[in-house]
Amino acid sequence: MMTFDHFRINLLQPNEGEAFFNLIDSNRVRLEDFFAGTVSKTLTLEDAMNYCVEIEQRIKGKSYLPYMITNSTTNAFVGLVDVKNIDWNVPKAELGSFIDTTYEGQGISSKATRLVVDHIVGKYQFIKLLCSANSRNRGSMAVILKNGFELEGTIRNDYRTTKGEIVDLNYYGRVF
Repeated sequence: MMTFDHFRINLLQPNEGEAFFNLIDSNRVRLEDFFAGTVSKTLTLEDAMNYCVEIEQRIKGKSYLPYMITNSTTNAFVGLVDVKNIDWNVPKAELGSFIDTTYEGQGISSKATRLVVDHIVGKYQFIKLLCSANSRNRGSMAVILKNGFELEGTIRNDYRTTKGEIVDLNYYGRVF
């Protein structure tokens, strides 16, 4: 477990489906474009519970590592830093993150991302981490830059949002 201020960070547990659903559901509108897969797999509480079973298998197989940010006072999930697109051959991975709207602008995502990066580099020996963000997503870009990632380039027409819009993504990397 990682901690800072009054928050803790742990891998998502199979019995936390309801808390996971509540976090996604209360932020659904703002997440639908850039967390399209997660949003589409958590449309109902039952969907979220089933998705958590799938995630449990992915964690065991080390193909996906979702680190939940929890308010230690309320025990509510307030955000996520996930490790995805893992390539053990290099080894490298991509990070994604979001924070509940109630907690935006408080530096929580930046601190949580820093702890997760330190943890996964130490535990899994990643030598490269990537992040991607649309240039309109100023909050994500701030978190990425605060954590020492550097712009590697912009890939044009790289991602389809939930609404069907094709957008460019800026890719940021950090080598360890």
